[in-house]
Amino acid sequence: MPRALISVSDKTGIVPFARALVALGFELVSTGGTRRALEEAGLTVTPVDAVTGAPEILDGRVKTLHPSVHGGILARDTPDHERELARHEIARFDLVAVNLYPFRETVASGDVSLDEAMEQVDIGGPTMLRAAAKNHGAVVVIVEPRDYDPVLDDLRGAGVSSERRRALARAAFAHTAAYDAAIVRYLDADETFPETLHLTLTRAEELRYGENPHQRGARYREEGRNRGWTDEATQHGGLGLSYLNLFDAEAAWRLAHEFPGSPCAVIVKHANPCGVALATDLGSAYERAFEADPKSAFGGVVALNGVVDAALADEIVSRPKADVLVARGYTPEALARFASKRKNMRVLEAPPPGAGAPSLRRVDGGFLVQGPDAVGRDRTAWSVVSEAQPSEALWRDLELAWVVGAYTLSNAIVLVEGGRAVGIGAGQQSRVDAADVAASKAAGRAAGGACASDAFYPFRDGLDAAAAAGVAGVIQPGGSLRDAEVIAAADEHGLVMVLTGERHFRH
Repeated sequence: MPRALISVSDKTGIVPFARALVALGFELVSTGGTRRALEEAGLTVTPVDAVTGAPEILDGRVKTLHPSVHGGILARDTPDHERELARHEIARFDLVAVNLYPFRETVASGDVSLDEAMEQVDIGGPTMLRAAAKNHGAVVVIVEPRDYDPVLDDLRGAGVSSERRRALARAAFAHTAAYDAAIVRYLDADETFPETLHLTLTRAEELRYGENPHQRGARYREEGRNRGWTDEATQHGGLGLSYLNLFDAEAAWRLAHEFPGSPCAVIVKHANPCGVALATDLGSAYERAFEADPKSAFGGVVALNGVVDAALADEIVSRPKADVLVARGYTPEALARFASKRKNMRVLEAPPPGAGAPSLRRVDGGFLVQGPDAVGRDRTAWSVVSEAQPSEALWRDLELAWVVGAYTLSNAIVLVEGGRAVGIGAGQQSRVDAADVAASKAAGRAAGGACASDAFYPFRDGLDAAAAAGVAGVIQPGGSLRDAEVIAAADEHGLVMVLTGERHFRH
């Protein structure tokens, strides 16, 4: 008679699965709470202590760590192993269905002590899973309830194939590896950069392609973190998402939520904002953002931090196409407009983005890791070093320019007037060139507005370029050897100069 060893924390589907095994002639062997659940369902179950001849001890900490269990799992189909099993009166297990104590779910609540967390560290379960996965040619190992039915179908037919066995073994090893990584992450929680970094990434979706059509791409979600907006987003229409769609949408969506108190529209193209605007309503914000740089907006990602109604949908479809639209919500009428007039546009409904997390970038042999770049806006921490003082309206433009600059590839110069970025010079090797690009984009619309530089001005020429664009104030980190010269130039031009003391390079 074939035997199945069952010990599960997640009891989803376990009773019908066990009942089907009995119908196929299996003997059920089980432990603790799983055995009770099966017996309450009317199934006959052999307690594991009847197999081991030893009781469960230490409040259930030791149940299955016994040669009679692991010998039955690990034995190979060889004459020597058969003789040894017979000598010790050990019977084989043909199937092992195990999942583990809910350690990850327990610590995710955040309200647990170290002792409480350690009580949820499973010992016997991973040992059984690893043993069964190692010997998967002889033992079917199941860790996920979703695999119960496919295995039953195989058992009712020609048997479980070697391909299925290998896939189940891989899943078991991946499960125990992720489980151990979660424990290490919990114990490393107080370390910004732990000695070893353990990430468990699960494929969430295959993407249409990578950065280019000849590259494959996929999105993975990180275990142990709250689900992100990309996990919770609903796509209402359009083509499949590509790597660049999500890469640019991440930047646009985060920037749009830097201003939670104001309707905000952001347009991003090739990792850089090309339109950002605040307004009293979302429709006006979108129109202002688009008109800032309509040429660059074509084929970009639009992010709107509110709900899109029919009127705004009509405005969006009247403009040159966007590849992706992300918003907090849509009215049914708005979705109908997009379905009929922008069938290929990817329309995403998403919650706000979560808190920033450390970022990783691959280099040969490993990764560079850094903390998130939080953009401060505490005026009391900034210094007005010019003779001229900012008005409240100029302060608001300075703040907007500063935030947009932090989301723009370096070297970055951002010109803002009236709550709208009117000129963005991005990704230039020379700061003066970035200023020239920004001024060219602004085309005279920056008069009386603000200029932000993501890093200090090494010479006064960049400040002179800002003055030539007509701005009334400049915000920058400061810290140059020539700060005094640059501040003197600001006074010479009658400009406000604000130093933040914080650089925001972006690469």
